[in-house]
Amino acid sequence: MAFTSNVPVRQDGRPPAWRDYGLGSLQREIDRIFDSFSGGPLSRGAPAAFPAIDVKETDKEIKIECDLPGMEERDVELSLVDNVLTIRGEKRAERDEKEGRYTFVERSYGAFSRSIELPGHVDPGQVKASMHKGVLKIVAPKVEAPNARRIEIRPET
Repeated sequence: MAFTSNVPVRQDGRPPAWRDYGLGSLQREIDRIFDSFSGGPLSRGAPAAFPAIDVKETDKEIKIECDLPGMEERDVELSLVDNVLTIRGEKRAERDEKEGRYTFVERSYGAFSRSIELPGHVDPGQVKASMHKGVLKIVAPKVEAPNARRIEIRPET
């Protein structure tokens, strides 16, 4: 018994393209939808992805490391309000569009904002931050929670 394939092929033996089925307009519409999410076919001006963050807590402090490749101190802003640390920044495009053209771009550019609630109470005046080779390091010494007091539990009489 001879097996035959149900997969259509062109006369040259290659599988058919979308346009062979009259679906070229469907493919263009799908491409357009995906391009709208990514900022365009070359991802120009697409917002930067959330930076990767590691948070380590000890008895005395909270240490945070944040990957911000290609960025410098002047590109980043930190704020601490109600125990929520917010890291904001903008990675600007460094491309020279005068010569040649890009055919493939994966690096993203644009503004980002990332907020994390710290796992312990910290004194905003004691938080220190430094940046070296695209890694932002934040050290936040822990303090006792404001207005916190131990409440003794007594047996009911």
